[in-house]
Amino acid sequence: MASLLEVRHLKKYFQTPSGTLHAVDDVNFAIESGETLGVVGESGCGKSTLGRTIVHLLAPTSGQIIFDGKDISSPSKKELKQLRKEMQMVFQDPFSSLNPRMTVKSIIQEAMEIHKLYGGDRRRQEQEVFKLMDTVGLAKRLADSYPHELDGGRRQRIGIARALALEPRFIVCDEPVSALDVSVQAQILNLMQDLQEEKDLTYIFITHDLSVVKHISDNICVMYLGKIVEQCSTDKLFEKQYHPYAQALLSAIPIPKVGIQRKRILLKGEITSPIDPKPCCRFVARCPHAISLCSEEEPKLLEVEEGRFVACHLQKIGRAVELTVPDADVVIINQ
Repeated sequence: MASLLEVRHLKKYFQTPSGTLHAVDDVNFAIESGETLGVVGESGCGKSTLGRTIVHLLAPTSGQIIFDGKDISSPSKKELKQLRKEMQMVFQDPFSSLNPRMTVKSIIQEAMEIHKLYGGDRRRQEQEVFKLMDTVGLAKRLADSYPHELDGGRRQRIGIARALALEPRFIVCDEPVSALDVSVQAQILNLMQDLQEEKDLTYIFITHDLSVVKHISDNICVMYLGKIVEQCSTDKLFEKQYHPYAQALLSAIPIPKVGIQRKRILLKGEITSPIDPKPCCRFVARCPHAISLCSEEEPKLLEVEEGRFVACHLQKIGRAVELTVPDADVVIINQ
């Protein structure tokens, strides 16, 4: 399959009173049509900024965004409007992302009106709105309701229906289930997977919940302070991690078995400031395996095995510390 989206050396910087904040710094990846790329990392690592920059809610500082073979890094207003039909976003907070003064029907129909879908025929648009509501599991009787009258799960279904209104091929899902109850999370995740299969959608799925990303993603990028530190297929990452940060991240996943606990890697040290960072590894202050080279030179993202890319000097010099996730690395407690 050909790549639907390719990101090359993408950067997004913000000017602050203290200096330049490197929110997204030289990020590269590609997503094939119909697949899901999971983006994981701690809060503040640049995940949401990456997603917003790709769909042009934020203008990139530099780099290239290639969509369906076309460079869309600096689109004109006309091109951007057309691009909205192809690329959409589902936001993290299903309440603040919806206009509280608009009804469910008007929220979903708004994009159709702006883009004059179905020849601007409002009656036809309304019929399509009811179809979308049915698709995402919203009862027709809720069409004239307001967001504050509904629970979080229904609000997020409105957000998904709104994103689908223009029949896009690509959707950025920015932590779409993090604000929902666990039981509702499962419903929304299953819905999104069903929609992906039915409509041949391509997703970027941003989350800090690794159990969620394991369930829905084909490939995963692990981000740390604006950088991708490890990238590979989901199966490979959960089997073995090569970057010390990825190892620590996955060691925090609880095992759903009574009396079993995974060996937890606790990170110590101060988080490096993303404002005007020094040319070194940004994880060096917290890395339990850091060497002198880590403080002197920034590691590049290199392919260490087929399909796996890692940015770590330990891999470069052949001193990687490996940690596997399966039961071989658990300890029995409460015996």
